[in-house]
Amino acid sequence: MPPVDVTLTDRKAVEKAAKKAAAAARKREVPLDFARAWVEFADPEDAEQVFRCDLTWLTSRWTCVFGRGCHGIRPGRASDGCCTLGAHWSDEDDRSRVTGHAARLTPQTWQFHKQGTGPKGISEPDDDGEQRTRRVDGACIFLNRPGFPGGEGCALHTLALAEGKEPLETKPDVCWQLPVRRTYDWIDRPDDSRYLQVTIGEYDRRGWGPGGHDLQWWCTGSPDAHVGAEPVYLSYRPELTELMGAGGYAVLAGLCERHLSTPGGPVAAHPADG
Repeated sequence: MPPVDVTLTDRKAVEKAAKKAAAAARKREVPLDFARAWVEFADPEDAEQVFRCDLTWLTSRWTCVFGRGCHGIRPGRASDGCCTLGAHWSDEDDRSRVTGHAARLTPQTWQFHKQGTGPKGISEPDDDGEQRTRRVDGACIFLNRPGFPGGEGCALHTLALAEGKEPLETKPDVCWQLPVRRTYDWIDRPDDSRYLQVTIGEYDRRGWGPGGHDLQWWCTGSPDAHVGAEPVYLSYRPELTELMGAGGYAVLAGLCERHLSTPGGPVAAHPADG
């Protein structure tokens, strides 16, 4: 009888168990369409803007469970979290900012330092020609994999924490904003005036486009990730302040507090909160 590769056998068993757990977790995800409570208010810092905010999402107990229950978006890659696809740059400023921070990473803090500082750099085009962070061994070049001595997870995130910064300062825009989604729409009023509506809501499966429905698992609708000690509007205070401005966030926080203190409980609570 030929020798058995115990390592390969064990790995396959682990992958099989992970896929089974992910399939079960997807079945627990709540439907995409359910009652939500929205609120609109004028931006105190810009008279031409009105914020439209999803109180159901922002007062939910969602929290990032990377490395502690995250099933990942691709089968067999739970340790990637949502980093499997790489991060698309929002604009050239986004790429330049991240490139500057990446220059402070070292081989001790960045597993793929050699590749990232090599001739190919940190960017590559996707199938549609849009630039994103390079993928190495199937995931973002900045993602340190399990077993790396410098620590698992985003090297840019770890850099920010080590320097006493908010991760939003060092990571690509799309990475620090997820799973909050900000969109813009010009709204025409009956008196022929118009305003810019800034919507702050949940980045659910639809936020990824048609391909979002094919993700192995997605956290915003999963009870597995609605286990936070604080509601989103508090745990994501730095990110929301960056997205809305200090004045806008202050108004939002007050409205969220009132929503949570509604007698009998908040109207249209997120069903994934349980």
